[in-house]
Amino acid sequence: MAVVFDRPSLWQRVRPHLRGFDWLLLLAMLMLAGLGLLAMYSSGYDHGTRFVDHGRNMVIAAGIMVVVAQVPPRRLMQLAVPVYVLGVALLVAVALFGISKKGAQRWINLGVVIQPSELLKIATPLMLAWWFHRREGQTRAFDFAVAFGLLALPVGLIMKQPDLGTAMLVLAAGLAVIFFAGLPWKLVLPPVLIAVVGVVLILAFEPQLCADGADWVVLHEYQRQRVCTLLDPTRDPLGKGFHILQGMIAIGSGGLWGKGFMQGTQTHLEFIPERTTDFIFAAFSEEFGLVGNLAIIAGFVFLVLRSLMIAADGPTLFARLLAASLATIFFTYAFVNMGMVSGILPVVGVPLPFISYGGTAMVTLGLALGMLMSIAKEKRLIQS
Repeated sequence: MAVVFDRPSLWQRVRPHLRGFDWLLLLAMLMLAGLGLLAMYSSGYDHGTRFVDHGRNMVIAAGIMVVVAQVPPRRLMQLAVPVYVLGVALLVAVALFGISKKGAQRWINLGVVIQPSELLKIATPLMLAWWFHRREGQTRAFDFAVAFGLLALPVGLIMKQPDLGTAMLVLAAGLAVIFFAGLPWKLVLPPVLIAVVGVVLILAFEPQLCADGADWVVLHEYQRQRVCTLLDPTRDPLGKGFHILQGMIAIGSGGLWGKGFMQGTQTHLEFIPERTTDFIFAAFSEEFGLVGNLAIIAGFVFLVLRSLMIAADGPTLFARLLAASLATIFFTYAFVNMGMVSGILPVVGVPLPFISYGGTAMVTLGLALGMLMSIAKEKRLIQS
């Protein structure tokens, strides 16, 4: 007697992989991705295939998210050390024989040209979360010292390229892990106070510090110029201050409702520099106004808060620290990009997640979301 087996449908085969997904997190991603496609269509319509490429990058990132979401947190913890070592090794390789573009040596050709510093945005907090998980319940001052060393190594190599924007993101993600691991407040307050005093001194002695020939020792000349331009962009309105001024003009001219889709004059007359990458928020603001800005900000607030909720419910210390650092990455990305475009932070070349054009950055976002999905999924499986 023949036995007939029903072949499972595509949905029946896919459904187990989707079980446990955090749909609120996915909703935040889809909201931002939709706004990103809208912004890219307008700002990049005359940039060849940028809109199509942006959509392709989103699909790739979504695929990476789904795959990584299937990897349990304990397996992610096992990958922490090799991924971190690989990332640092690639940074060293970039320093020795990397590709230079526009005065920066940030890329390396491995058959495909990649920017290894993007990998460290994930690898560094992954490594630090592993380090503190191994020392759960017995953290000493020595353990924090080692953690700062593990963080300083990639940050120093990235700053040497130089790439201050990516270095800031890696530093923020790493510091989030160290802070949530229980860093004593007596060690947190002194650097904060020093930073506040530094800002006050810069503001007080701005004319002398920004005079021609001034040397800040710890910063490259172009980085010093960016800080000075932030303090007074009208110092060189057609040169170093052009980016900030045009971004501010575009944001202000959008008003409450904006000029309308595809109607941005600053954008389409090419006054906004890098309008599909670093300054896409200015282009979006011009066409969709304050209402559009609030929609983007609401999307990021939703994304960060949901990530922090996943962190709070993480099944292990490793999962909680990793999820909290990923939430910090999303916040830092958005805050720094919007801040530099609107003239409250120096221009450091940080893209706006899901909105700005960039393949490597989109892959990094896919990895981050996949890890958050994995942590949320593990918690649900434990509860069930």
